[in-house]
Amino acid sequence: MSKRSSVASTSGGGAPAQDKQKMLLSENVGHFSLVRAMHLADLITLMNGFCGVMSIFSSLRYCLGDADDYSNVWVALYFLPFGLFFDFFDGRVARWRNKSSLMGQELDSLADLISFGVAPAMVAFTIGFRTALDTFFLTVFVLSGLTRLARFNVTVAMLPKDASGKSKYFEGTPIPTTLFTDGIMAWWLYNRWVHEDLPFGVWGAGSTLEFHPIVLMFVLHGCMMVSRTIQIPKP
Repeated sequence: MSKRSSVASTSGGGAPAQDKQKMLLSENVGHFSLVRAMHLADLITLMNGFCGVMSIFSSLRYCLGDADDYSNVWVALYFLPFGLFFDFFDGRVARWRNKSSLMGQELDSLADLISFGVAPAMVAFTIGFRTALDTFFLTVFVLSGLTRLARFNVTVAMLPKDASGKSKYFEGTPIPTTLFTDGIMAWWLYNRWVHEDLPFGVWGAGSTLEFHPIVLMFVLHGCMMVSRTIQIPKP
């Protein structure tokens, strides 16, 4: 999650730019008025979303191909750190240009949901979390990220600020911390601990309640994202 929302909530100099963008979005009916309304930081945010979507497509390519060829799974995992790079970079560009963006705040959350919520869940499904309960728990993980992002958008202006106007802490773990789970899945893939060889095996094999207990790692991460008692100081 970048700092673009805090830029918008604290930067008085960004108000005219926001008004101009709002006018372009609401009053200009030209075919490419949406493109003209975008700031440079918005385009960088879209690159975050691009990385997430490409990761999902790479996971799908693996599911449609040779189960013993993991190259597409690796590609799916490689795209996600690049998404984080663009997530950090868009906030820096917004501060550098002193331009906040109403649309950029929403783009940032939507791109984060793709790259750090849906894409990791898709990789997990790809490497073997495919039972009905597995997919239910992965859905809980994604929806926790969605809820976390929505809460951030609503409360960012109310969180305590330091002298520079920056929020002092994250309420709950930010959704980009799901890269830790991506790293764990990369380690499993490197050791070929996938499909029937996933760590801790499968419980309830052959029943309707069959699931891989290690999938609860994703549920735990989801709980940490929506927690209000976890407060992580901002760097």
